[in-house]
Amino acid sequence: MVAEMLGGAKLVEVSSDGEPGDKSRFVRAVEQALLEGRADVGVHSAKDLPGEEVEGLEIAAVPAREDPADAWIGAGGSLEDAAEGARVGTVSLRRKAQLLAARPDLRILDLNGNVDTRLRKLAEGDYDAIILAAAGLRRLGRESEIGFRVPTVRMVPAAGQGALAIQVRSGDEETAATVRAINDEAAFAQLHAERACFTRLDASCSTPIGVHAELSGSTLRIGAFVGLPDGGEWIRDELEADAAEPEAAGKELAKRLLGAGAGELLARAAAEAA
Repeated sequence: MVAEMLGGAKLVEVSSDGEPGDKSRFVRAVEQALLEGRADVGVHSAKDLPGEEVEGLEIAAVPAREDPADAWIGAGGSLEDAAEGARVGTVSLRRKAQLLAARPDLRILDLNGNVDTRLRKLAEGDYDAIILAAAGLRRLGRESEIGFRVPTVRMVPAAGQGALAIQVRSGDEETAATVRAINDEAAFAQLHAERACFTRLDASCSTPIGVHAELSGSTLRIGAFVGLPDGGEWIRDELEADAAEPEAAGKELAKRLLGAGAGELLARAAAEAA
């Protein structure tokens, strides 16, 4: 997709096989290719990027964002319509926390694998429904699988969900200028606001946190959810700020969340996951 946006580019494939750790292993292989000079441009699913950027690399562009919402695949037209005690598949603590906060009766079961594997497990009857990112399904041409899109006000997406982050080496102004041609200013501002909040909360990709920003003219609206994986306790907040200062807005929201006890919730969530 990005190569086509740039008018054509040579693809450099990398592999995460053998990489230790969580899903950030997908990021490391691409970043290593950039740092070693084997590639000039790195393409990431923005929600996979850790909050702290790797020294020597920077996000130079964010193309127009795909739908950031989560999608319910299974019977029903809304969370309220889901069957009592439905078995719902997801490995995301963020999704689990928000599903149980809204519907404590749901049975949340772990679900791993790529999109095709997860859809197959649903079809085989292992689950009554599964939750996936709407963006991934749309990009893979599987939008027809979506039962309903969960509104972002009901389930706050992961920071960067639906966005692509285009990474280059710091100081490589020629390449940076090239990729800026496909930058979408609104998506760029949204991502930086969300990442600023996420980073200030000292979160990881496995933390039960959702952060989502939207732009309306010169106003940026950003909201977040922080909760325990069992949905028993949670905090939500949102604010409006100047769209010209997205990172400041993200940091201010994180400050408010921490003041409301988000730090304690996150510490307890980490202890429970250990």
